[in-house]
Amino acid sequence: MSVEDGDRELAPAEALEELLEEIVDDLQLDADIEVEEGDGVLTGRLDGDNVGLFIGRHGQTIDAVQHLAQRIVFPEGPSAVRVVIDANGYRERRAETLRSDADDAADDAVATGQPVELDPLPPSERRIVHEYLREREDVETHSEGDEPKRYLVITPLADRGA
Repeated sequence: MSVEDGDRELAPAEALEELLEEIVDDLQLDADIEVEEGDGVLTGRLDGDNVGLFIGRHGQTIDAVQHLAQRIVFPEGPSAVRVVIDANGYRERRAETLRSDADDAADDAVATGQPVELDPLPPSERRIVHEYLREREDVETHSEGDEPKRYLVITPLADRGA
């Protein structure tokens, strides 16, 4: 996969669409591809019946594709535009699960007065939890550890003075 098509360089959206088409073809998936640009995010979506292989166990494959897509679409290095890859609404379902788990952990932290550590999460999922719990006034969050075992800690605010 190259971001050049013959003599012309592909726009990021075109490069992402080509990449996803190549992956879908190579995996022999029956999926429709849609690429959308907006507000600093370039989103590639797959919709189909058999995209479980593309998502992978605990989203590991889709996360890897997303990471590679960022580097392929923007080969010159870090970009202000973030690439997001989704399949059959997996990202929103995962975000809902993360928010629910975060609420449970925050409630436990407040009830016990003790910090609660979540399992290691990739940076994009930690960001979802940090942003979600920022709305609560009874807890604060921070991350600890090193990748790939970096995890989030939820601390009740009543603990601050202790």
